[in-house]
Amino acid sequence: MEFAKSLLAHTHIGWTRVKAGESGDLVFRREDGLAYAKIAPSARSADLAGERDRLLWLEGKGIAVPEVIDWREAEEGACLVMTTIPGVPAVELDGDALLKAWPSMVRQLNSLHELPADQCTFDRSLSLMFAKAADVVTRDAVNQDFLPPEDWDRSARELLDRVERDLPMRLAQEAIDGVLCHGDACMPNFMVDPHSLQCTGLIDLGRAGKADRYVDLALMIANAEEIWATSAQGEQAFSILFETLDISKPDRERLAFYLRLDPLTWG
Repeated sequence: MEFAKSLLAHTHIGWTRVKAGESGDLVFRREDGLAYAKIAPSARSADLAGERDRLLWLEGKGIAVPEVIDWREAEEGACLVMTTIPGVPAVELDGDALLKAWPSMVRQLNSLHELPADQCTFDRSLSLMFAKAADVVTRDAVNQDFLPPEDWDRSARELLDRVERDLPMRLAQEAIDGVLCHGDACMPNFMVDPHSLQCTGLIDLGRAGKADRYVDLALMIANAEEIWATSAQGEQAFSILFETLDISKPDRERLAFYLRLDPLTWG
């Protein structure tokens, strides 16, 4: 905590710690509410620098994401200061409100997907993420909390082998349907105006890069289903999602594949 305070001391403005992310980074809110600071220990400084670079690349491209205000790096870690995206995280909405906000959230994500992927140098390809998963499994670092209950009794190696069996098919699909993905399109990363229920922007883009669009669609649906009280709401949102994206035949097996891969990439 002391190194975090030292990295923020130069601003001469008060900061309040608001959360610690799943990555272990510390997040602080500036007292005027107009900026946030994310602070990573030295072991994660490169990852935080990657998020900074992605935000800088997205500047001026018409996507509602935080703007980089400042970057500080020291022996103990690094600090990224960004503008605030107004609103509340979609995870804080109830099921009815989330369903009303849903179409604008889909459109916001699609605006990212529609950017020219061939101009983006950031890679979140399946081959890269599978290699990351293999490393996590080899180190026995899979976080069971990220796994669905039905997989709790399976070994990490078994879970990885299950993903690997489908790898050739999914690599071929990625080559056809690759876009610029958010990479972690979960409900905490969609900001929503609580009054108008319109999506105001996207945050936490440290995993953004070229990938199969189903990477984002799978996480978006699965994470939101934890908020909806009924399966009917979930099915309605599923239909809205793919109708908005003009995808007439959603590939449920492809969605399931990326949901099996994602939990293995976080250790």
